[in-house]
Amino acid sequence: MDPIIRLEGVTKVYRRGAIEVPVLFRLDLEVRAGEFLALMGPSGSGKSTILNLVSGIDLPTEGRVVVAGIDLGDLDGSALASFRSRHIGFVFQSYNLIPVLTAFQNVELPLLLTGLTRKERREHVLAALEVVGLRDRMDHFPRQLSGGEEQRTAIARAVVTDPTLLVADEPTGDLDAGSASDVLGLLQRLHLEFGKTIVMVTHDPHAAERADRILHLEKGVLIESAGRNRT
Repeated sequence: MDPIIRLEGVTKVYRRGAIEVPVLFRLDLEVRAGEFLALMGPSGSGKSTILNLVSGIDLPTEGRVVVAGIDLGDLDGSALASFRSRHIGFVFQSYNLIPVLTAFQNVELPLLLTGLTRKERREHVLAALEVVGLRDRMDHFPRQLSGGEEQRTAIARAVVTDPTLLVADEPTGDLDAGSASDVLGLLQRLHLEFGKTIVMVTHDPHAAERADRILHLEKGVLIESAGRNRT
């Protein structure tokens, strides 16, 4: 079976005026469908850059990024936006919920871009909220939710379209230990019970241990942690 994600010889260089800042250099990476991968490494090592590349937010300076059989380098801006809406679910450290919308309305947002009827959207939203354990909080606004509940709402929003891939950038960074454990347990459940492919960036080794595989990014090179691959 072909990997769901394949990076081939990927180099990424950011330009700030006349200055070039290399981040990734000839990086190769494969992620299998249904795998939970954790990326670790120091700040500025390029972890979030990898997330941006596999989700079509950014493109490599050199090399190929292929996700779900699609070479992202072949897509224009409109096609990349369509790719993201169909294939990628995003989970961020800061939740990014809209404060004037209820939990239900926040989760429904991605579905407004689809051709689903109002009834179908409601069914999808309720199913997603059920998965994250927040169906009874669907009429609450973000300010009425705890940090952990906000992040679980954000996860429901990320999975409501049944995306091919979940990308999570420091999903527990703003949470206390108990809430972080709940969110990580939810991600692990999405992976194990629902077969979701997840790529997660984290600084927390305890969070990384929930993944099937841990890779450390050091000076643009990926190094697999010994004994961490449980697949």
